[in-house]
Amino acid sequence: MNTFLAVIIIFGALVFIHEWGHLIFAKRAGILCREFAIGFGPKIFSFTRNETVYTIRLLPLGGFVRMAGEDPETVQIKPGYEIGLIFNGENRVQKLIINNKSKHPDCKIIQIEKIDLEHDLTVSGYVDEDEFVTYEIDDKAVYVYDQIATQIAPYDRQFASKSVGKRALAIVAGPMMNFVLAVFAFMAYAMLAGMPVDEPQVGGLTDDGPALAAGLEEGDEIIAIDGQTFDSWEEMTMYIMDRPHEEMTVEYERDGETSTVDLTADAREGPEDEEEGVIGVYAPTEHSITGSILFGFTQTYETTVLIFEALGMLITGQFSLDALAGPVGIYNYTGEVVAMGVLILLQWAGILSVNLGIINMLPLPALDGGRLMFIGLEAVRGKPIDPQKEGMVHFLGFALLMLLMIAVTWNDINKFFL
Repeated sequence: MNTFLAVIIIFGALVFIHEWGHLIFAKRAGILCREFAIGFGPKIFSFTRNETVYTIRLLPLGGFVRMAGEDPETVQIKPGYEIGLIFNGENRVQKLIINNKSKHPDCKIIQIEKIDLEHDLTVSGYVDEDEFVTYEIDDKAVYVYDQIATQIAPYDRQFASKSVGKRALAIVAGPMMNFVLAVFAFMAYAMLAGMPVDEPQVGGLTDDGPALAAGLEEGDEIIAIDGQTFDSWEEMTMYIMDRPHEEMTVEYERDGETSTVDLTADAREGPEDEEEGVIGVYAPTEHSITGSILFGFTQTYETTVLIFEALGMLITGQFSLDALAGPVGIYNYTGEVVAMGVLILLQWAGILSVNLGIINMLPLPALDGGRLMFIGLEAVRGKPIDPQKEGMVHFLGFALLMLLMIAVTWNDINKFFL
């Protein structure tokens, strides 16, 4: 249950902040955002605020912001249709009743001859069979179909009407917000856990290590080990790691007094299956707002570099697809991280956020990077790509990504059960 809750909270936050970036910058550009959704599939919960429907959907596999003009309108009003009109105080059409007109007895019935909901914002047709009229449509009018109101999208509110720069910013804002979230996650970790201090000092002790048994305490400054002095925590730990099972004489200072103790380092398995010496002490830490902020940025940068290096190894064949983890694998890893505590979970959230930002920026169809690629091509060509052709490329890309997701998930399941 703890793992499930952690996954829901972490992935909910990652998806929310990503889509929120798209939403905020799209609205700043004047784009009508029809829906802000967390998840896919059937709606579980929804409410409307400031022209946008906010929804939570059944399948927690991502999210989306549906911007006007990206997809065809769900309802097409054509000449010959008979619809109802409801006007506002300025005698402009405020509602267009597509069906169930009997439930709106105050509407005026018109048989459509011409309607333009994008540019002219006018509707022309016949009322009372022989009277031809033309009405202006309010730029925030809605059409009502099956008692569901949907706001119209004049062309100047559509995604395609905006400049290349504004569209690119609305797309790139999603991944960039994931990097921002990662910075704050790493900052929070540093503020809670403290910043490592590279000094030869006892920051803390394990419950059963040789250092505790020998009488060392938190805050003791290590003057020398076997007569050798050290300028940093790293130098001291390297000396200890090279001496598993060896007895050492530790000279330390506590409250201005110098003392010595003898202890024997325990051994643990190192990264190359070789034994390493340990005495059961933690690095010293300090709590600093400035240091925590710096740690947030540097850790995000280092994580970004590591992920790009891993992608490069995957492309060059140094990693196989078996090394990739899908939803099942990430769920299992998250369970292991939860057992390590909240601090490690914060670091894990930061890593996942960076990963999500990078993956979405890859120039692959159906991802934000693929959409940016088409916007870049438009900037070079001086005219947009045919929307139908672009849509087909994104559809094929999405299908291939789903196949990859299925393959990776199958590998995760095999690793879990085999």
